[in-house]
Amino acid sequence: MERTTTEIPEKLFYKAAEVCQITDTQPYVLRFWESEFPQLASEKNRSGQRVYRRADIDLVFRIKKLLYQEEFTIAGARKAIDDDRETIVEPAPGKSRARRAQAEDTSAKPATAPRAADQPSSLFGETRPESPEAPTSAAAEAQERYRALYEEALESMTALKGELERSNEELSTLRERQGRVASRLAAAIET
Repeated sequence: MERTTTEIPEKLFYKAAEVCQITDTQPYVLRFWESEFPQLASEKNRSGQRVYRRADIDLVFRIKKLLYQEEFTIAGARKAIDDDRETIVEPAPGKSRARRAQAEDTSAKPATAPRAADQPSSLFGETRPESPEAPTSAAAEAQERYRALYEEALESMTALKGELERSNEELSTLRERQGRVASRLAAAIET
């Protein structure tokens, strides 16, 4: 791992904004890297915010170095991280970025994040899938639970929309009745 001179506070979890500030990275870049580097997949806390561990911050620094300083492509940086070594192709002076990209093997196997046995799999004790294509049973159950909640919310919203339409109709009826009563009252006062 690359060592930095940036002072990183000792915490169990860091919010996305903190990671961006520490690593001098824009939030959209961090989200993009999460999609390209499965090892960087963040977890979410109870309020739905993305949270990271210290190892994730070190990984962001490593990705940043591979992409910006050593000028690797995304695929090359992914492979370098998968192979757990700093470089795939030694950058030679005068060698262009395109030629280095051709030298990198882009047909690498899909990346999976190695898990340390002592690290909890998620904030809530649920296991996280190793890759987005193969969700675990806990993730599938959570997804099904969220889908059921979503459908229940949609049904509630549909029912509320119906109630609102009925209330609007009743309001229109009451306004018409109020208009008729006001006209009768005005006619009665004139006579």
